[in-house]
Amino acid sequence: MKTINVGIIGFGTVGSGTAEVLRQQTENLSNKTGCLIRLKTVADIVTKELPPQFAGVELSRDAASLFADPEIDIVVELIGGIEPARTFILKAIAAGKHVVTANKALISQHGMEIFTAAAERNVEVGFEASVGGGIPVIKALKEGLAANRIDSIMGIVNGTSNYILNKMTEEGVPFAEVLKEAQAKGYAEADPTYDVEGIDTAHKLVILMTMAYGMSVQLADVSIEGITAIEPVDIEFARDFGYRIKLLAISVNHGDHVEARVHPTLVPVSHMLANIGGAYNGIHFQGDMVGNVLFYGLGAGKMPTGSAVVADIVDIARNIDRGSINRVPSLSYLPEKIGPARITPMSELRCPYYFRITAADQPGVLSTLAGILGKNGISIESVIQMGRQKQGTVPVMIRTYEARESAVQAALAEIDGLEICPAKTVKIRILQEEK
Repeated sequence: MKTINVGIIGFGTVGSGTAEVLRQQTENLSNKTGCLIRLKTVADIVTKELPPQFAGVELSRDAASLFADPEIDIVVELIGGIEPARTFILKAIAAGKHVVTANKALISQHGMEIFTAAAERNVEVGFEASVGGGIPVIKALKEGLAANRIDSIMGIVNGTSNYILNKMTEEGVPFAEVLKEAQAKGYAEADPTYDVEGIDTAHKLVILMTMAYGMSVQLADVSIEGITAIEPVDIEFARDFGYRIKLLAISVNHGDHVEARVHPTLVPVSHMLANIGGAYNGIHFQGDMVGNVLFYGLGAGKMPTGSAVVADIVDIARNIDRGSINRVPSLSYLPEKIGPARITPMSELRCPYYFRITAADQPGVLSTLAGILGKNGISIESVIQMGRQKQGTVPVMIRTYEARESAVQAALAEIDGLEICPAKTVKIRILQEEK
């Protein structure tokens, strides 16, 4: 039986989870691959000794020792961030090692450099765990949906934001309070910026779009808005009108251009994504042949993410054993067929909107707001004015019919410039269900 030796860089949450999956599933993986997949070395600068169940595994403080070891076939990068992860991966590739990573920020920003280097050395790069944790969404795009033109991507791909919004919805607790609780429970980082501002979600959308459309999408191509401005009053409005607020990654394929946006969205309760709660993820694709497909599961965590990392190791082990390296292109499309991104300008988006306008409680305010919206071609579907707040202002909630983003931006700029509107308007786009 052929032995495939693995080296892991980073023995944190995901690294230790990956090692545990390899240990617990040794026999199962051998039965599925015909190979013995063996964890040979762990490189970590913090860990002083490995747990007793890994007694036969070498511990190194130098990642370079993995690249120099001729016995190691696959290097697994699990330290995260851009550097030194990028350098480690490129050095592993230069040494002829296959690579597996869970690093969505690195793949979304430097993926083309890494995949080009891997192609030149005829080694493989696995990155299943970079999107959706344990959900096999990358493999689905590469293989399961290969017969389809992907018409749309829509997903909840950040468990932290989903947990926060779900808690706000269920308990009516303000954002700041839920965030503090999420940090205490380990669902949110000490610095939660990437999660709550939508940046983590955007990294994952870049990867999915590149694979779905065969376009070299960049983070700068994505319009990004986070959830920090959402308040319980917005959640209550959503509930009363049959919606739930979710942070969505959205891309629609228009043929000659594609949308790329991340923002809070009012999702009808009848939609599949509206009912994904807690720290779970859900990724929805629409293919021209298969129709609607939803992938659901834990988007993070030690063992689910470790499961996805090991799935890549298994794929590569099979290919090594059968001599079929790079049988499936890393990004689904052949490298020479991946072209430049053609992104729909955000100003051209058309959808219904929800506005929460903070206005002075005085006569004529509603007519002034309605006049500005009407002047910009925005039709109002409903208006709710709440009770007076301490500062003598009232929140005015407006739901519109379908409007153009450029018109909305112009109208809100004018409204927010009024003396009677002392706070910035909260804007949430409304998801329209398929007709």
